Amino acid sequence: MTDPTESATASSPAPAFDAERRARELAVLDALREVVDPEIGMNVVELALIKQVVLGERESEIKMILTTPFCPYAGSMIQQVKEQAEMALDQPVKVTLLAERWDPRDAGLMW
Repeated sequence: MTDPTESATASSPAPAFDAERRARELAVLDALREVVDPEIGMNVVELALIKQVVLGERESEIKMILTTPFCPYAGSMIQQVKEQAEMALDQPVKVTLLAERWDPRDAGLMW
């Protein structure tokens, strides 16, 4: 008699690491290091403002937060994130602001 957990494990292999996809994500993050928060003087990646890079076939999305809800540089920073990501990916990019609050203790720990 066969063990049912063996057949389930054998039929569903673990997803393989996609090196090309990871290279594209890293290219986006490298490009986003050019976007600096003018008040703090650090880039959006170091500040842990970039929460997710969602790569799509025709369009990608960057999910980010701001250091404060009423950041006076929000519009400029969002536009710079969009432009840098589009240059890195050579496709349209949508930037989505998340409602999550920024924690300065996260700076330097992401990615």
